[in-house]
Amino acid sequence: MAEIHDFALTRRHGEAKGAEYYLDALRFAQSQWCVGKPAQAILQLNKSWMADLSVGDPVLLVRARPYRALAWILEMASTRDCGYLGNPVRHFQHLASRMSGPRAEVRSWRAWACFHLAEGILDRAEYPRDGGQIAREGLWIPSLQQARHEVAENGWPEEAEELGKSLKSRRWRSCTRPRL
Repeated sequence: MAEIHDFALTRRHGEAKGAEYYLDALRFAQSQWCVGKPAQAILQLNKSWMADLSVGDPVLLVRARPYRALAWILEMASTRDCGYLGNPVRHFQHLASRMSGPRAEVRSWRAWACFHLAEGILDRAEYPRDGGQIAREGLWIPSLQQARHEVAENGWPEEAEELGKSLKSRRWRSCTRPRL
């Protein structure tokens, strides 16, 4: 079993969001999954995308971008009792539309990509968009193709390819999932 961590693991980095921060955010995400907290695991994956990594950063050669981990968590938590999942679709909608801080633009595009990934995996009747926010704010939801293009242009090396692998490997669902 993975070692169990708390928030101190990522907070110890302060403002430094380099490779060690990235690895610690992934460790913390795994830890949260292992203790039955899929919603918290997703939040920690979000933190990993805050990392300031660049071309040639060795961590990108040994650790995949977190898209496949996110897809796996969504698949597992939506098909069995793995703990509180929340509404990842709504979460990513809010995250993408309210992003701030360093590298906010690319992080927003990543969140839109995750939004589409979540919509493709989860039952839309159980995990709907926030229609109130869409109406209230006149929110425009970009297409998956636009989000993927922006991640390719502004993200980490080979990040869009990793996203593409996650999109291809996941189980697309219709608007309703059959009950087993």
